[in-house]
Amino acid sequence: MQTADILSDLIAFPTVSADPNRALIDYCAEHLNSCGAVVEVIPDATGGKANLYATIGPQDRPGVLLSGHTDVVPVEGQAWTVLPFAMTKADGKLFGRGTADMKGFVASVLRTASQAGKTELATPLHIALSYDEEIGCVGVRSMIDMLAAAPFRPRFCIVGEPTLMAVATGHKGKTGLKATFTGREGHSALAPMALNAIHLAADMIGAIRTIQARIVASYPKDPDYDVPYTTLHVGRINGGVALNIVPNHCTFAFEIRNLAQDDPEALLQELALAAEEILAPIQPDFPEAAIKIEVTNTYPPLDTARDAEVVSFVKSLTGANGTNKVAFGTEGGLFDQRLGVPTVICGPGSMAQGHKPDEFISLDQLAQCDTMLDALLDRLRTGI
Repeated sequence: MQTADILSDLIAFPTVSADPNRALIDYCAEHLNSCGAVVEVIPDATGGKANLYATIGPQDRPGVLLSGHTDVVPVEGQAWTVLPFAMTKADGKLFGRGTADMKGFVASVLRTASQAGKTELATPLHIALSYDEEIGCVGVRSMIDMLAAAPFRPRFCIVGEPTLMAVATGHKGKTGLKATFTGREGHSALAPMALNAIHLAADMIGAIRTIQARIVASYPKDPDYDVPYTTLHVGRINGGVALNIVPNHCTFAFEIRNLAQDDPEALLQELALAAEEILAPIQPDFPEAAIKIEVTNTYPPLDTARDAEVVSFVKSLTGANGTNKVAFGTEGGLFDQRLGVPTVICGPGSMAQGHKPDEFISLDQLAQCDTMLDALLDRLRTGI
């Protein structure tokens, strides 16, 4: 099968993160088994979702890992002009949810597995397919745990997120957080006699913005990023019951996206101190007042050196001269930091198309990815 044909099959599985991906994983497992791969499916507790890890070639040495996620973001509320879960071809492009992010790469990997199964490899090809990447690189962690206990870990990892086939060496880390505020309810006509939890939240948002301004003004920058500094962002706020009730409860969700040289734990300590300063003048009159900040999810940054062996290796496959860094997070930081596997990001398509209606990938980008993976197979045949 050609890459586009496999991609058509993959798009037909509506693997939104909230839903199971097992049917797609079973499809991939069947394909890889037919290529002679040693396949391990790692289900979650429900059995409805799973990771997949496969090896083609010798089992007694480390190889090159191709990593991709199988989940996609929702399509609800988006104005699609084509069916999102049925691939449409037009004007040299393939449309459908996940074409760019990142089933196009997965399709190219499966096509390459078919080629690998027909030849003898001196260095193994490893394939990792995960679930729930889109909600914070959640699913891959059980596979990371499995690999941590394995006798051999991959020598290199290529995460195939869309980079227009450029070699990317880094992305920021992310810490997802929830802030909960407790005040005292009351009638809005007597608002000053109560404690408005939404106002507490607003004060905390002000503190977050102050920290952000200081980061912009005085922290070191990394010009390889579109936004060259660590960012703090409040994305959702909930509070209040009725306009004439002073709310006693409010929450908001926020995040830190940190450069590799910035410590998110230090920023969390700053946020905790800011919360104490907000509460200090209030608690004598409102002892129940509280601000609770908790981490909901985290993944580390990727910061591979430009002169690392994995970088020169992948550049030799693509013909690239330079490198860049990507704004979005990937599972690459987990492979690098939790397993010590040197990692880069390189895949077909553009994230500018991801998460949007009428998502697409060009046939030219898929062809470039196939060419890179063909070059990889040539190297694996002779050994690296």
